[in-house]
Amino acid sequence: MKLLLAGATGLVGSHVLAQALADPRIDAVVAPTRRALPTHPKLLAPTIDFEALPEDAPWWAADAVICALGTTMRTAGSQEAFRRVDHGYQLAVARLASRQGTPTFVLNSAIGADPASRIFYNRVKGELERDLAGLDFASLTFVRPGLIGGERRETRPAERAALALLGILGPVLPSAWRINPAGRIAAAMIEAAIAGRPGTRIVASAELV
Repeated sequence: MKLLLAGATGLVGSHVLAQALADPRIDAVVAPTRRALPTHPKLLAPTIDFEALPEDAPWWAADAVICALGTTMRTAGSQEAFRRVDHGYQLAVARLASRQGTPTFVLNSAIGADPASRIFYNRVKGELERDLAGLDFASLTFVRPGLIGGERRETRPAERAALALLGILGPVLPSAWRINPAGRIAAAMIEAAIAGRPGTRIVASAELV
């Protein structure tokens, strides 16, 4: 199996990359990134600019795509910049892969994704899900984690505090409210990519604890 991974340097994406490279069911991983990745016999990591994706690159053709791209409002600096990454970049990747006949797409989305939401973050995630559903993928999976557990490169004080609180309250909280470990999210995405079940499927946060 050939897997195309977008967002390999992020928290969830880095777990996907490590697990995919170790998985004997996956023969090759293509991980286009803005900065170089460590070499591996199964890995092709072309350096790209997401503002100008190479439309004719042969590696867009794969058995499945896992998309773990994403940013934060703090990093992006504005709603427009956030939307460009969390909607525009991801949809562009999906369109190019679909155009090359890739049949399966798995998205790291978010709990509460809804194109009609009054919350900007949830609305953007929902709009992306809606627009991906309009493409020609035979198998489409939306993985919707809640608060993601794991060590990030950047500091997020509010998120760190929330993770600490949920870590304490975890045993008494409903499963949908518990922390979703990045490694568990990655594993669910890989399984969805390999299975390639026809139609559209949602993996809820309760399934990722």
